[in-house]
Amino acid sequence: MPCAERTVLFGAFDRHNLGDLLIAEVVASMLNHPCIFAGLVERDMTPFGGHMVTGISSLAFEPDSSTRLFQCGGEILTCSNSDAAIMLLDEEEAKRAAAWLEHHPEAGTEFSRSICGCDSLAPYVLSKRNFREETRLIFHAAGGADLDLAETALREEVYAKLSFADYVSVRDHVTQEHLRKAGIFSRLTPDPAVMTKELFADRIHFAEFDEIMEKFPGGYLSIQFSADFGDDRTLDILARELDLISRSTGLGIVLFRAGAAPWHDDPACYRRLCSKMKPAPMIFEILDIWKICGLIARSRLFCGSSLHGRIIANSFLIPAISLVRQESPKKIGAYFETWEGKPGTFSAQEIASGILEMLNETPAPCPTSIYRNEFTHALSACH
Repeated sequence: MPCAERTVLFGAFDRHNLGDLLIAEVVASMLNHPCIFAGLVERDMTPFGGHMVTGISSLAFEPDSSTRLFQCGGEILTCSNSDAAIMLLDEEEAKRAAAWLEHHPEAGTEFSRSICGCDSLAPYVLSKRNFREETRLIFHAAGGADLDLAETALREEVYAKLSFADYVSVRDHVTQEHLRKAGIFSRLTPDPAVMTKELFADRIHFAEFDEIMEKFPGGYLSIQFSADFGDDRTLDILARELDLISRSTGLGIVLFRAGAAPWHDDPACYRRLCSKMKPAPMIFEILDIWKICGLIARSRLFCGSSLHGRIIANSFLIPAISLVRQESPKKIGAYFETWEGKPGTFSAQEIASGILEMLNETPAPCPTSIYRNEFTHALSACH
């Protein structure tokens, strides 16, 4: 009898990150048939609007099924084994692990193996060697804008794995150029999150934000930033800039987290920011991805360090700008230069002027038709 085919979606949706969780939803919706959701570890992400996630090691070399395996986007090509492992821990465990690894860097691979269950230097980049010969491996809208800065061994491992994949698409021209130089052909595909409104508008419950709208009848800005903006000097600058924009526009400020995994967004940083502002912003505590999408979609403008926060805003034609530091990864600028022709990035010192510049602008529609065409192409190429 022929083996039953299964479709496995693999990615970093085994931890809380708005973009990674949403990417899995988009790909599953586009496929429109049952899928197995897999990450490095088994985890229940249903409290956040995600799925029950299976550990990928339990699916390798299963004898009774052939597999179509989608590597579902995200900045997976540069995620190291130690970073992946730490982000799968809770906050306190992550702090202890990071401090220990700082003094014992030689133990990084063993530490990662104990968490991720593999020896890979880039564990979110799968190898066909770990699956049956019939497996079709599709890298879909992958990101790796900083591959040129990665350690040589990690970069070479990534290139070796990609060279044996059945199909590779990337989400920005910088990543595509890195792969071209390595002799790997890839197609350009917008990030799956461009489909947020088109696929999920009915799933996002806007009525839940009536209370926020009552507090801010003139509207509000949805603001997010990662923990690396949490030093006192940067928070002082953000407080000054956000106070200025709130006074000049009458808009409220609502802070939310796009990622609750370690090394993402820190609620303590938000509380410190609130203590520096008058009136204090509202902190949106909910981590369900569909409610976060609704918060962004009801806002007048999104400003944050999350790539996917901005893509979601754009899908609802909400103006958006990106908050970056000088040492920030290149992925945000690379993505928006590819699909919008300009990065739209601002430093903390520039966000008041950036918000005023963009507030009454109507964003260009997301490239949803390009995404649909590229998704169809990936499927047809791998039949």
